[in-house]
Amino acid sequence: MLTYSVEHLDTVTLSAASVVDGMDLMSPFVWREGDLYRIMVRGVPHPLGPHDPTGIIARGESRDGLAFTMDAGLAIVPGPGAEDLGGCEDPTVLTNGHEYLVYYTGVDAARTQGCMILAAGRDLTALVKEDLVLKAPPGEGNIKEATLAQTSNGDWRLFYEYAAEGASRIGMAGGPTPKGPWTVLPDPFGIRDDSWDNWHLSTGPIWQAADEDPVMFYNGATHDARWRIGWASFSRDFSRVTGRGLEPLLLPPPAVDREATDIAFAASTVAAGDRIALYYSLEDRMLRRALIGRYRR
Repeated sequence: MLTYSVEHLDTVTLSAASVVDGMDLMSPFVWREGDLYRIMVRGVPHPLGPHDPTGIIARGESRDGLAFTMDAGLAIVPGPGAEDLGGCEDPTVLTNGHEYLVYYTGVDAARTQGCMILAAGRDLTALVKEDLVLKAPPGEGNIKEATLAQTSNGDWRLFYEYAAEGASRIGMAGGPTPKGPWTVLPDPFGIRDDSWDNWHLSTGPIWQAADEDPVMFYNGATHDARWRIGWASFSRDFSRVTGRGLEPLLLPPPAVDREATDIAFAASTVAAGDRIALYYSLEDRMLRRALIGRYRR
């Protein structure tokens, strides 16, 4: 069985004078294309005004995976459809070499509900919003934070955060392709009453490597929303959990401002030699990278 340990921490920066300069930054989705690292990231106006979007999604690239040069244009903006008129959040990117698939959270104009939307295109500068993937019934909260993975059988799993009984939970759907169609399946795992993840759960990125169980670096929190990053591994067909860390893998450092949000939130992973580079946000406003080692016990 594998276990995981944080071995190094770095700050992730975006170029000055970019379209998200001065905004709070969240949901850094980073992936590799050849020698380049690419990023999609959510920017939120600070302070958030009554008519501001809850998020816009910017894109950029980097040679070292830490300092990103941001494009002049945005990747995804709110509207014109009603489902995301209030904001665009939480990008998750898949690419197969000829098309990009971007799952993201759309927030309605009233900022009362989030749903899962798919945008796609051959070029990151020309994504087309294709499908409303998942939406909760009115009054039942949000569906957000997509994570996708392919099973050992060749089909796909879509993990997502949803709201239930005043808390966040992790849901799962199955489909034949990375575009679905999706069928809701039983939740992959739940809260632990006596642990650091005893109230809220939210999806995080899944790392898959040959001859290893896939692992999700998920987000969990207590009743007072102190979010931490932990891990849970799965069988290769995603039918059962094979391991789960007892303690958080990543905790936020003490905040300089006592009023700052107490949150570390995982967003994406890429390979970094024999380690895993985990990209995450702190305090819902700044970006970090952790290098994680894997150890067999």
